[in-house]
Amino acid sequence: MNILILQGKVITYKTTEVSDILIVKNKIAAIGNNLKITDNTKIIDASGKYVFPGGIDPHVHLNLPTPAGPSSDNFETGTIAAIYGGTTSIIDFVTPNKNESLISAFNKRIIDAKNSKTDYGFHMGITSWNKNTAKEIEHCVNELGITSFKTYMAYKGAIGIEENELYEVMKIASKLHVVVSVHCELGDEILKLQKEIIAKGNITPAYHALSRPNYVEAESVKHVVELAKKTKCIVYIVHTSTKESIKIIETAQKSGITVFSETCPQYLLLDDSVYNKPLPDSLKYVISPPIRKIADQNALWKAIKNKTVQFVATDHCPFNTKGQKAIGKNDFTKIPNGAGGIEHRLALLYTYGVLKNKISINEFVAITSSNPAKVFGIYPQKGEIEVGSDADIVIWNPKTENVISAKTHHQNCDSNIYEGFKTKGNAETVILNGKIVLEKNSLSLKSQKGKYLKRF
Repeated sequence: MNILILQGKVITYKTTEVSDILIVKNKIAAIGNNLKITDNTKIIDASGKYVFPGGIDPHVHLNLPTPAGPSSDNFETGTIAAIYGGTTSIIDFVTPNKNESLISAFNKRIIDAKNSKTDYGFHMGITSWNKNTAKEIEHCVNELGITSFKTYMAYKGAIGIEENELYEVMKIASKLHVVVSVHCELGDEILKLQKEIIAKGNITPAYHALSRPNYVEAESVKHVVELAKKTKCIVYIVHTSTKESIKIIETAQKSGITVFSETCPQYLLLDDSVYNKPLPDSLKYVISPPIRKIADQNALWKAIKNKTVQFVATDHCPFNTKGQKAIGKNDFTKIPNGAGGIEHRLALLYTYGVLKNKISINEFVAITSSNPAKVFGIYPQKGEIEVGSDADIVIWNPKTENVISAKTHHQNCDSNIYEGFKTKGNAETVILNGKIVLEKNSLSLKSQKGKYLKRF
């Protein structure tokens, strides 16, 4: 069945115009006015509504293994929540064990993702460096269609790597013209601070933030930028959270170093007063990097406006308070790090960004869809509304009002860090590869199965 969307305000990262859109099979077939209606065509009246390219969340952790059990959303529940929020593609991670074959880890992860309802890609984690790593990175790029590699400067002893190993990763990535994304925190410094804090009997979630002060992120960003300059590697800083980091990244960009910056709604909308909430409520805010101060929030919004920060992802990695987060109620270092947000990204950014005049509607589309599509190799297949692009489309009703709550969200988690936030606008209709998967809050997945996105 074909679909004809009538007279919606079509928003791309660069244009705004009222137009019709004809979808044939899984592609956008025509854009214009007075398009011909053929037989077997469903007509959707989008007048008074926005029409966006489907959201792309380039940073999610579904079914992530941890000592506290896997993150509470698997690929099915997490992508269903994504659809409700207007996100139609995600990029998750393959995270090999130390010295595990990257290809072996990929083969296991692709099985994890078989129930995904949205299209999905992977960043390949590099958790160690050995004699086979460079060759396996080349295989990932040339055979598996993976064009981005994730490294961690934190989590030493688990998945974190040393700077000399990061240097090796950047050298081969530069040669292959692919992206290295980095979780920037000084891992050794965190371990030192945690040990000192625990020794004084300070165990509550408030000390999680104090064990990861701003300089721990900013200094790591500085080191990564220096390596990027040396290797000429394309670098993507994930979940940037501090004003100091922003200054370093902005200076690097102005000097010609290719460094991209991502932040997340939690760093734009929450401040560190959340850690003063009583247990167990404060447990849900334990994420890394931690939630910062209002001054950092303001710097991040400004950085989005001036394009120092070009991406807003979620780092979606929820854990239930009961049974998972509660494991660390007497030792903040044992609390699994992460929170959910895949369902709320667009509504939060529209409400507190667009409607507060912090970003334009076109910038909203850029940071939630077009920019990740471009950097991660799926543009204009995704992230765009043009003839020939995949028919991943969100019809956004700007008049609705909602209140976020764990009681009504679709994420598989017993808490929500945005509990009580009021939002305006919602994804009234979501079209994924030419199929209507959500219409007026009614999900219609039937045999819907997301496809793996090779990114060459």
